[in-house]
Amino acid sequence: MSLPSTGSFGDFVTGAHQAGRLVVQPRMGVSEAASMRLGLQLTKAAAATTVGTITLDSYTRVGDHDSAGAALAAGIELNGYPIVAQDVSTTRAVLDGVVGVDFPVQVRHGSPLPAAIIRSLVAAGLHATEGGPVSYCLPYSRAPLTESIPNWALSCELLSEVRETGVEPHLESFGGCMMGQLCPPGLLVALSVLECMFFRQHGIRSVSLSYAQQTDPDQDAEAILAMRRLAAQWLPDIDWHVVIYTYMGVYPRTPEGASRLLEEAARLAVRTSSARLIVKTVAEGYRIPTFAENVDALETAAAAAARCTRIIGDIDDTGIHAEASALIDAVVNLDPDLGTALELAFRRGYLDVPYCLHPDNAGKARSYLDDTGRLQWSSVGSMPIRESVRRTGAGKLTAMGLLSTLSYIERKFDSASLEQEYQAAPAAEQLPDSKPPPRDELTGSNL
Repeated sequence: MSLPSTGSFGDFVTGAHQAGRLVVQPRMGVSEAASMRLGLQLTKAAAATTVGTITLDSYTRVGDHDSAGAALAAGIELNGYPIVAQDVSTTRAVLDGVVGVDFPVQVRHGSPLPAAIIRSLVAAGLHATEGGPVSYCLPYSRAPLTESIPNWALSCELLSEVRETGVEPHLESFGGCMMGQLCPPGLLVALSVLECMFFRQHGIRSVSLSYAQQTDPDQDAEAILAMRRLAAQWLPDIDWHVVIYTYMGVYPRTPEGASRLLEEAARLAVRTSSARLIVKTVAEGYRIPTFAENVDALETAAAAAARCTRIIGDIDDTGIHAEASALIDAVVNLDPDLGTALELAFRRGYLDVPYCLHPDNAGKARSYLDDTGRLQWSSVGSMPIRESVRRTGAGKLTAMGLLSTLSYIERKFDSASLEQEYQAAPAAEQLPDSKPPPRDELTGSNL
């Protein structure tokens, strides 16, 4: 079987963006080859501008390819597609007739040491993936940065060899999604830009900068516009676009709340001229979504984006650009080699991810959610941003306060949905005192 004819992932997304269409993408991966193919086919057929995803299993992410292979041989279902253990001809059959210039596919994995994954996806005819030497190391592993950084450098160089086939490979930084939540936007922006600079230094010419939807849409918009400014400054000679992740923390459990949050993410993408959105489904709060639920999410997001008018500017400057710029400047001044610079930055605490327990993270930085729903620093540790951060404080976040903060979005969107249901209900179904059912402030559940 010949390799599938595929166009550049970055070119496809940029072309759709220039045509005024938001590209929407699921986080989808199953171990059985025929089912993986079906998932891609359904994604392609959705009423939206889509790209496909093959998300890998946990064994493959940690490099335990023998266990992945044994599970395949035994017919045991995995939580993703084992691209390294799977025969390359099988993976090509999954892609054949589905992947093409009108439907590129990205491999998503979570590995701090991805060289074997890169070799396998290239052998199968693919050329787009995501991650980074920091963003796929600190949250997901105990591998030291001294191992992750050189492996990611090698992986970039392996991926860049695809260019010889006439297709431009693409690499997305996961840096704007560190820990999913509770990381203030300035650090997310800086990490995403720095990882893309690292990719560029190791031969990649098409990248995407990620940003995960947080708790306040205006703060998010300010952060994404700052990211765009910094990308234009630091990545002037390569192709780049911004990808938004629908909220990655504790998700609303009501279908209405989950849909409203996804629609808000789509509007955020359009407002900030972002090109791509990673969707989440109505099932995210309690189980792995079905293919049908993924397709519904893709179509919901696309419809919300189509209803939104692009608005750029008129965002209050609360210092996110200055904060991210200070972090980037501090890192690049440590060493001309960005890998060495990133390692030194974490060793000295110039980069410090709050609530991240990785041994290479200083662990002195702390954040909190203020009374307006915005992420703020309570402590910046040794990060060189004291002059840029306009507000710190709120003391130490207690265990109860942390749980309440983590469930903030779930409570906000589920409570609003229940309030709407109550207001729409016939009078006979309402409570006698005309108030909605009381809610537990910690869990968001009815009392």
